[in-house]
Amino acid sequence: MPGRKLVVVMDSSFAAIDFLGRVTQLAHPITLIARFRMDAALYAPAPRRKPSSLGRPRKVGKRLPTLEQRLIDPRTCWKRVLIPNWYGEGRRRVDISTATAVWYHKGIPPLPIRWVLIRDPKGRFKSQALLCTDLNEKPEQILKWFVMRWQTEVTFHEVRDHLGVETQRQWSDWAIARTTPSLLGLFSLVTLLANTHAQKGKIPIRQDAWYSKPLSTFSDALALVRQTVWQHRYLQLSQVRSHIQKQQLDLLNYLNNTAFYTP
Repeated sequence: MPGRKLVVVMDSSFAAIDFLGRVTQLAHPITLIARFRMDAALYAPAPRRKPSSLGRPRKVGKRLPTLEQRLIDPRTCWKRVLIPNWYGEGRRRVDISTATAVWYHKGIPPLPIRWVLIRDPKGRFKSQALLCTDLNEKPEQILKWFVMRWQTEVTFHEVRDHLGVETQRQWSDWAIARTTPSLLGLFSLVTLLANTHAQKGKIPIRQDAWYSKPLSTFSDALALVRQTVWQHRYLQLSQVRSHIQKQQLDLLNYLNNTAFYTP
């Protein structure tokens, strides 16, 4: 896709200098965003070499404070920003601090990055840091991209729990390669059908005595779609009025929960 900018958001396990450096050297560089270590060795860019200098040129400049040190430094400049869709909480205000630096380890080419330090003004979550290989990206946009990763993680969690992704019984690699995209497509189909119903009315939310949830989840959406499909296909009313009998509400709810919420 040479005509499009590709942004990849990753976890901290992919924040490796050699890996990130190779990706940035591609013919069409990819913008990579990942969680960043708070104790990473950061340096200023190497100073411009004078014509009369002897020896090998310097790779980096002077050592900079770590992000841990910047976090507790009263001189650190913070900016309060509003981030939409903050991990299911809606709009959320957080404090950020950002700058560019060179991440360097001996024996590995230095990597220019933009780091973003994140702090919660309410003190509910632990301070964290992100890195971005594109030095020109705005910190607000970097944080918005990284928060979007949460939706993908929730999707993978739901398809594993309710649709059986990663628990296929096939032994053939080709069969597994066909099944996983099909189940992810089914997840999208259920979500769209439930969203259509949600625009007409609320999705029924199943509650437990030990857990109360204010919003519907994928299990509720899946149960709603099952109920709608089965009602149209199997649960048609009898044409003979004498065959119709009223069931007890408790029994009907029990049958519905057993049928529609079965994984």
